[in-house]
Amino acid sequence: MADDNTKSGQEPEGDGVSQNPGKMSDHDKAVVKLALGAVGIVFGDIGTSPLYAFRETFVGAHQLALDKLHIYGVVSLIFWSMTLVVAIQYVTILMRADNKGEGGSLALVALISRSVSRNRYGALIILLGVFATSLFYGDSMITPAISVLSAVEGLTIVNAGFQPLVLPIALALLVFLFVLQSRGTNKISILFAPIMIVYFVVIATLGTIQIFGNPQILLALNPWYAVQFFLTDGWQAFLALGSVVLAVTGSEALYADIGHFGRGPMRLSWFGFVMPALLLNYFGQAAMLDSLSNAEASEFIKSPFFLLAPEMLRLPLVLLATVATFIASQAVITGAFSITHQAIQLGFVPRLSIKHTSASEAGQIYIPAINWTLMVAVLILVLTFRDSSNLASAYGIAVTGAMTIDTCLLAVLLLTVWKWKPWQAIPLIIVFFVVDGAYFAANLTKVPDGGWFPLLVGAIAFTLLTTWARGRKIMRQSMDNGVLPLEVFAKSPKNSLKRVPGTAIFMVTNPHGVPPALLHNMKHNKVIHERVVVLTAQIEEVPYIAPDTRCELTDLGDGFFRLILHFGFMQETDIPEALKHVDNCGLPFDMMETSFFLSRQTLLISDKPKMPVWREKVFAWMLRNAARPMEFFRLPSNRVVELGSQVEI
Repeated sequence: MADDNTKSGQEPEGDGVSQNPGKMSDHDKAVVKLALGAVGIVFGDIGTSPLYAFRETFVGAHQLALDKLHIYGVVSLIFWSMTLVVAIQYVTILMRADNKGEGGSLALVALISRSVSRNRYGALIILLGVFATSLFYGDSMITPAISVLSAVEGLTIVNAGFQPLVLPIALALLVFLFVLQSRGTNKISILFAPIMIVYFVVIATLGTIQIFGNPQILLALNPWYAVQFFLTDGWQAFLALGSVVLAVTGSEALYADIGHFGRGPMRLSWFGFVMPALLLNYFGQAAMLDSLSNAEASEFIKSPFFLLAPEMLRLPLVLLATVATFIASQAVITGAFSITHQAIQLGFVPRLSIKHTSASEAGQIYIPAINWTLMVAVLILVLTFRDSSNLASAYGIAVTGAMTIDTCLLAVLLLTVWKWKPWQAIPLIIVFFVVDGAYFAANLTKVPDGGWFPLLVGAIAFTLLTTWARGRKIMRQSMDNGVLPLEVFAKSPKNSLKRVPGTAIFMVTNPHGVPPALLHNMKHNKVIHERVVVLTAQIEEVPYIAPDTRCELTDLGDGFFRLILHFGFMQETDIPEALKHVDNCGLPFDMMETSFFLSRQTLLISDKPKMPVWREKVFAWMLRNAARPMEFFRLPSNRVVELGSQVEI
């Protein structure tokens, strides 16, 4: 049971109570195993934030004095931000909002959409989810750049002579990271958890040593120090939120990855290991600075994370941190692949070439177009901003934007789906809106200094996603106009045409109309196959569809069938594999006796276009560059016939 649950990524079943109090049950072992795996895969992004978050609050664009007021105020803000945003909003509440075990903005939108009518508010909810997804792409470009660069910069703490090598080493590591993706990471991912566990233990130990030397820093657990910071500095404290929020980057990843590990194991990892380790390190950095004179603190604030370690251990710490940031970047890139796959299935992104890098794990995918786009963007970021402090000015706005959108979706979820009483939901929603809104507003001040980059990436991605969804809808409507119903066609006289042996499968988006490819085949080849199947692959708003409920078959008579195959938005649309399980459509499907007929559309701009001309041209470009249906549906190349048609939009 433990192994099966581990592979499926779901929470193990059972009551969790061992029959022998002195011995762990199989359920407990499975939960611990998943929790340890989550440490290596999920928490890398937020786990590497101590490298730069505390430092940037003092040396960033809006510098703070290194006195007790600001040191205690900042570390108190970090503690309460981590508690409210990560621990309560995401880990405690949003992790309950899983869509059949899957999380993330798109999964949350799909969950809400099933309960909210498709009126203008339903459309707004979908747009919010799409925009949060768009912002994620900006985040997935900045995270590898700032994480790897900040770790490699630790070499200058070991020896200032390494400064000229920082950029070349960071660039080489990043190129290697993206080249590695095509080979798959399942072989090396077994090392991720042990390395990240060692990393968290080390940073917690270093922080604890400093706290023992200056235990008064624990007074900053009192929120009054954060309040006093705001009462004293006001505007300066508000601007500091733009750097403090770096400590909670990666919150969205926790929610998005619940499908891999389950909420129970992830909560165990967070509350039992990761959060304590992070807080010990942040408080350790604060304790060290608080114990130093102003002159010493001014020197140490340049890299407090690495200066926690004794001089002889700084190089090993740099190497460990570099590996940790490498793992964190890997998780973000994998997340970009997963969210793109979801967007393709839900109709917001054109079909892209998807390669599976593991024969046993369906979630191990590689999307070349996304990989190389991210690599180019990351390298440009590193070469343009050149150090992690400059990159910190661009970091945060995408994360806080997505957090604010998640809060909007959470409000809809609590009131309309879970139907909480207003007196229970509204105070909680107000708190989250105030916190997330304040962080987002503070990060908007970074726009001139680099915050424009993730906003630009988000705007471009949002335009592409919505253009594809809109153009696809218009194209389908145009193709459906005047289409002969399939039931009428199946009963019409066809005696003038010869029936030839074999099976013809016509793949269509509209299962009720006669496929244009079928009409073209009759017109030009003057034949009809003995068995004609009009097949539609329909993606549902749930992540997974069980094989025994996938097939929806209608026998139209005279050898004609309408077949709808239902897939979840996290599943692979492998048509030949799905056809193996169709056993009520006459004889079993033999690929050597089956031909797949596909339609390839050429777009024509109508006299009265339903979209601005520039968007129609963008849609046409996306359609031309989409992966061929043969590849996307994994059809045998020697059994596919493509027929062209023209469509006005």
